[in-house]
Amino acid sequence: MPNVTIFIPSDRMPPDGALADLTEQCAELCTGILRASLMNMHVAYVAVRHGRGHPAFAEIQYRLEPFRTPPVMARFMEGLDDAIRRNLDLTARIRCFGYAASNIHARN
Repeated sequence: MPNVTIFIPSDRMPPDGALADLTEQCAELCTGILRASLMNMHVAYVAVRHGRGHPAFAEIQYRLEPFRTPPVMARFMEGLDDAIRRNLDLTARIRCFGYAASNIHARN
């Protein structure tokens, strides 16, 4: 974990190359700032019919760890915001949700 899901209006979905670049930048942020294992992280893009709000929405789910302090999460969100702006030319609402390991039940 973490899981990064970015919801993008279907009519503003960028080309595959931009998504590949953003995926690499997300991986660098997760492994660098959040100290996540590359094998345990996921990045997904979901095309949506935009109704209201920011033109993009990023949701990050991650395991709570003592080293993932509020300043660390703020640095991560700042980096993610910059990466989304550079690669998608969109302003995203970013929300992070931390879960204690005892509350995570997973398979595969």
